[in-house]
Amino acid sequence: MTASTNTQAVSGFDKYFEITKRGSDTKSEVRGGLVTFFSMAYILALNPLILGTAADKDGLLISGEPKFTDAAQTIVDTAAVGHSIGMVAVVTALLAGVLTVLMGVIGRYPMGMAAGLGLNAMAAYVIAPTMTWPQTMGLIAWEGIIITLLMLTGFREAVFRAVPKSLRTAISVGIGLFITVVAFSNAGVIRKGATLTTLGVDGTLMGWPIVIFFVTLLLLIFLYQRKVKAAMLISIAVGTVLAIIVEYAASVGPRTDDEPTGWSLNMPAPPSLDSFTTPDFGLLGRVDLLGGFARDGQFTSVSILTGVMLVFSLLLADFFDTVGTVVAVGSEGGLLDENGEPPHLREILLVDSVSALFGGLGSASSNTSFVESTAGVSAGARTGFASVITGGAFLLCIFLTPVINMVPSEAVAPVLVLVGFMMLSQISEIDFTDIEMALPAFFTIVMMPFAYSITDGIGMGFIAFVLMKTFAGKARQLHPLMWVVSALFLIYFLQGLIATAIG
Repeated sequence: MTASTNTQAVSGFDKYFEITKRGSDTKSEVRGGLVTFFSMAYILALNPLILGTAADKDGLLISGEPKFTDAAQTIVDTAAVGHSIGMVAVVTALLAGVLTVLMGVIGRYPMGMAAGLGLNAMAAYVIAPTMTWPQTMGLIAWEGIIITLLMLTGFREAVFRAVPKSLRTAISVGIGLFITVVAFSNAGVIRKGATLTTLGVDGTLMGWPIVIFFVTLLLLIFLYQRKVKAAMLISIAVGTVLAIIVEYAASVGPRTDDEPTGWSLNMPAPPSLDSFTTPDFGLLGRVDLLGGFARDGQFTSVSILTGVMLVFSLLLADFFDTVGTVVAVGSEGGLLDENGEPPHLREILLVDSVSALFGGLGSASSNTSFVESTAGVSAGARTGFASVITGGAFLLCIFLTPVINMVPSEAVAPVLVLVGFMMLSQISEIDFTDIEMALPAFFTIVMMPFAYSITDGIGMGFIAFVLMKTFAGKARQLHPLMWVVSALFLIYFLQGLIATAIG
């Protein structure tokens, strides 16, 4: 290859991903992509624990094996559960990898995709106990089909553009607080207690994992203040090494009810050779698209309406989580234009939409955008090439999941805390002297961490915005889609009453 040919190839690569145009470089994209991966990697442990251990209405795991060895369902088949967890881990890594690469190549946006928390919990603890696992994944696939159709018709893009700028800023600020709460919770700094939340264990910071968290946080702040470009990646690496040393010396073990000072999610210990197994892709395509709308094999008005309401709940949560994440990532990286929109918005939303469908078809639950991507953006990611790096790391985890699971949440949480701080700084852009705009922004910001839901915060903000404009006699100024979306959110918040009414 001649020098001129090589220059043209590099130039074409740079032009496609807009690396120079967005003020970045290849090293920054690789570094940012890896930080995003490590910030999201907990999903490789958490999604299998949620989906892989829950039984459906027939007492079967997602693998199709019985969860219990006795008719009374009191003795858990640990071998079957272990196999189920392993199968979910494989499809979780596979889909996260493929879909994140698609986000990079098609959406050209530095945003990671994986099985959505909250959505997977709803599948495991709300939907699956009422039907079979294939039927549960069928409903998730339908959610993906509908959200993709909404995208192709332009509805999803139109809703994004109908959101006023003050609410978009509030969404970003609220997410900053939300991920800070998530980080402190994952590290064990705040927990459920006698009050709504409490500091550490009964109001006291105890245990080696807490020490690792604060040491890593202090190192990160020092490096960040010194403007070290790889500050986040270095802090994660150092925190992980320290955690492995502590676990080897003190045998801390996992956090349990009897041992509240243990490690939160991942154990920072070298994996055994037995943990490296041949990937089992048996969950791919194990889906029943129609069974979720029937009850005992019969399609009735009640069973169909129940199925529709479940799909609607999944749809609304997925729809607006993405709106919030896209805004947050763009705000953090300075990627939004004067209208508050990111580049290639249509392509970004298209990839996110089909991710829900693939998540159902792959039995990994609905895949969606991850707000932890803001950590990678803070570390330098600005383009889709960073997402290609993140996706490639997930694909490697199909075979190397035990290695990635050595990274404890206590070593990653400090990164999310710092990102939350940086996102909170955008609150100065909201005019709190204008109550019409400020009160909806306030509800958006506070409801995200307090309700522990990005979707709930956005919903409260939308409804408050419509009400404030109406009270001020300015209802005609509202975009028609704001009325539609607010009505949908009202149904979403009242779905418990609706479900009770329909039996």
